[in-house]
Amino acid sequence: MRRDDSHAHPINVGSAVLRYNLAMSILRRLSRWMGSKDDMTHIVAGNTAPEFSLKSLDQKQYALRTLLERGPVVAVFFKVSCPVCQFTFPFLERLHERYGSGGATFLGISQDDARATKGFASEYGVTFPVVLDEDGYPVSNAYGLTNVPTIFLIETDRKVNVSSMGFDKKDLETIATQLAERRKIGLTPLFRPDEVVPANKPG
Repeated sequence: MRRDDSHAHPINVGSAVLRYNLAMSILRRLSRWMGSKDDMTHIVAGNTAPEFSLKSLDQKQYALRTLLERGPVVAVFFKVSCPVCQFTFPFLERLHERYGSGGATFLGISQDDARATKGFASEYGVTFPVVLDEDGYPVSNAYGLTNVPTIFLIETDRKVNVSSMGFDKKDLETIATQLAERRKIGLTPLFRPDEVVPANKPG
């Protein structure tokens, strides 16, 4: 007669589920940190931008709905350790200096904690507001991010006008053109003739 060992080593289902969930969470975080092979965000031009409300480094609350009442929003998702983010932000700051007044809002959305984000903003001369999306990345997930930096130009009707991943020279020039046209001012070249700037850098 075969011995029944079913009670000798009981299966801890709860523990197994916890281990599985932990492993999947780590994989998702690694995928976001290292970058996915997918070359598109889930939110693309023409889509409606998901609503969000996040706190900034100085504890102010920034809600997309409120910002859009004043004009378009340039939302920039990033991680402080991302080399392409570090490369891109000085050009974003240049855009902000030229077109950030007159209603348009530039908003950095960091996937890191306040201390690291503050250091990044200081090192790369970021003067526009930066909010934190660190606890589970709820806003990053709502926008379906696969890579950083990811930049969205969101119009006042919440429609996404530009959706850009990594560093893309043409996309930044498109954002500049759109903001200049909105303010009815002349377009100033974003990149100087003496600068060697690649057409793109994948995030």
